[in-house]
Amino acid sequence: MSLEPVYKRVLLKASGEALMGSQGFGIDVAVADRIAADIAEARQMGVEVGVVVGGGNIFRGVAVASKGGDRVTGDHMGMLATVINALALATSLRKLNVDTVVLSAIAMPEICESFSQRATLYHLSLGRVVIFAGGTGNPFFTTDSAAALRAAEMGAEAIFKGTQVDGIYSADPKKVPDATRFDQLTHKEVLDKGLAVMDVAAVALARENAIPIIVFSIHEKGGFAEILRGGGLKTVVTDN
Repeated sequence: MSLEPVYKRVLLKASGEALMGSQGFGIDVAVADRIAADIAEARQMGVEVGVVVGGGNIFRGVAVASKGGDRVTGDHMGMLATVINALALATSLRKLNVDTVVLSAIAMPEICESFSQRATLYHLSLGRVVIFAGGTGNPFFTTDSAAALRAAEMGAEAIFKGTQVDGIYSADPKKVPDATRFDQLTHKEVLDKGLAVMDVAAVALARENAIPIIVFSIHEKGGFAEILRGGGLKTVVTDN
């Protein structure tokens, strides 16, 4: 394992569920602090980090639609949930003296800055962690799609997808104990096998822009930095 990071600029995608820890709802501050410590460690290695966080710990737009509600309104509510999570994670990072900015796809200037690629590259050049909130700013797109889009816009060398397990399996290993674990896959294999790592649009966008997807457990303390150095348990999705 190298002491030098394998990647210099990455996008970390963390689910909203990761932030709630063992709670059934909301944000576990201790978990947010631990994820922030992992990001801080990556910054100390000289890695530029962008973050997209989901909102499922607070609200899911599809839940509204499944009960007969308006999907567009539901998705807008979900976007607001991601802003709440982004602010919480930014607070945890600032406690560690990590210079952090939240850029939202939905304009809310009293709370955070608005997203633009120009602003993103400017803040990264100053060594700041950039947290992208509000998804893509459009309904019908998931935060996975937002992660792939922002990764392409910021010129990320890889998307790190932090999940509840240590890689991609043929089925949910918590439900299917003998599920097959993959060390490496191509984007096409992920799409052809229907593996539920990121949605189809996100994987296709990553493939189109030749961005590897690295799937790892977000609950492994120090795991992010270890994988950045080339070690650790993960599944790498790449066509190279």
